[in-house]
Amino acid sequence: MVKSGIRIKLRWVLAGVLLVLVVALGVNALVVSAETKPAHADIGRLVTLPGGDQLQVRQDGPAGAPTIVLLHGFAGSLHWWQNEVPLLDAHYHVVRFDLLGHGGSSKPSGGYSMEHQAQLVDEALHQLGVHRALIVGHSMGGLVATALATRDPSLAAGVVLVDSPPTVSSGKLPFTARVGFVPVLGQVLRSAFITNGEVSNALQSAFAPHYPVPPQFVADFWHMTFTSYTKSHTEDGGYLKHQSLATRLSALGVPLLAIYGTQDAIVSPTAMREDFSDVPHAQVVAIAGAGHSPMVEKPYATARLLLPFAAAHLHG
Repeated sequence: MVKSGIRIKLRWVLAGVLLVLVVALGVNALVVSAETKPAHADIGRLVTLPGGDQLQVRQDGPAGAPTIVLLHGFAGSLHWWQNEVPLLDAHYHVVRFDLLGHGGSSKPSGGYSMEHQAQLVDEALHQLGVHRALIVGHSMGGLVATALATRDPSLAAGVVLVDSPPTVSSGKLPFTARVGFVPVLGQVLRSAFITNGEVSNALQSAFAPHYPVPPQFVADFWHMTFTSYTKSHTEDGGYLKHQSLATRLSALGVPLLAIYGTQDAIVSPTAMREDFSDVPHAQVVAIAGAGHSPMVEKPYATARLLLPFAAAHLHG
């Protein structure tokens, strides 16, 4: 009887501990879900937009030269263009942004649709006095570039997509990244268990095998809130589900250059080659040996494609 009573007490103690743990995790999940962060510039400056949001912007090159706008991908920042900018800014005014919810820009509780991201970039460019530019987007940034060209056709002299998924089924993040989107579980993992090493391992899929993941890119992940992380991904997929990039760009008729790495493990190189080749007058070019991020891994090869495209469509 004594042993039986002890076992019953232990069960109640364990049940109590479990209940406290569940409540704590639930409270933690709610706190993480409600988290917002103000903007904070590191290598650029903040532009305050009519709705109150702030985007970090960095400008390089001659102010009076034709403009190239660079938009980073999901969970990235303007730092992802750091290797590319020195190859462009001798002859071009290079403008790069942290998209909403990323890097040094505001991280509100909503507003992460591709159309709203494009609106904010458009408003910021007009504040900077940019009314005509080549719009370059990496991965999710290519979706924002497409939305921007759709919103303001007079702005876009041309669009360059770097490893952007043409359809919702042509791109897939690694399992560790997808677990992070799961409500409560993703929040708990993010706040209590995920290490820098695990983030770096997940980011490895954005590059060809054995390419070292820069520490800055791990920091970019941590700069996001759980909300900006999950909602950016959801809105990315929603934009593609509604209509493919190839269909959108075909209707626009804007000059298109699609660049992809032959070793891309996130977006299907076959899908990029086949889908974007259907866009009238599009140039679709592979960079051999590059993964999902050619502008980081092979900036010279990327610049050799960007510069003549810019010359053809900006100077004209």
